[in-house]
Amino acid sequence: MPSQTADSELDTPRDLPSLTDLIPRQRLALGVEAADWREAVRIAGNLLLDSGTVTETYIDAMIQTAESLNQYIVIAPGIALPHARPEDGVLETALSLVKLKTPLNFGNPQHDPVKLVVALAAVNKKVHLRAMQTLAEIFLSQELTQQLMEATSPEEVYAVFEQAEALSGDVLP
Repeated sequence: MPSQTADSELDTPRDLPSLTDLIPRQRLALGVEAADWREAVRIAGNLLLDSGTVTETYIDAMIQTAESLNQYIVIAPGIALPHARPEDGVLETALSLVKLKTPLNFGNPQHDPVKLVVALAAVNKKVHLRAMQTLAEIFLSQELTQQLMEATSPEEVYAVFEQAEALSGDVLP
C-alpha cells in the first residue's frame, strides 16, 4: 500500500489505496444492532480504533461533528458518512463499514433511516480519494447500492467493491 504521509509521493489516483485496501475484513461489520445513531457511529469508530488507525478521541469527535452537522453526514438514502478532522486523532487513513440490522434515524428526513454507516478517518485531503470515488460509484448506482444494502457476507460486500472499482477505474487517470 502506498505511503499515507506525503501527498507529493502519490502521483495519480491509481497510486492511492483502494476501497478494499481501506476497509479490510476487521473493519467490516454486518447485521449490527445499535440503540441509536450515536451508538452506530461509536461502533463504526471502534472498528477504526481496534485496528489502530484512530484514537478514542477521534470517535468522540465524530459524534460531536455529527451532532453539529447531524443531517449532513447522511450523504444518500440509507447511508451515513461520519468523520472528523485529522487532528482529532487520525493515525492512519482508514474506513470502516457497519451494516445495521435495524435502520436508524440520523436526523435527515430526506435520507433516513440509515442502514450503512461508513466511518472515514483521513490523514490528509488526498489519500482517501480513490476509495471515495469507488464509494461514489456504488452510491450513484441503484443496483450496486442495493447489492451492498442486501449483502450478508464479507464476500458479497467485496464483490460490490470490485464491481465499483472496475467502474471507477474507467475514469481514473
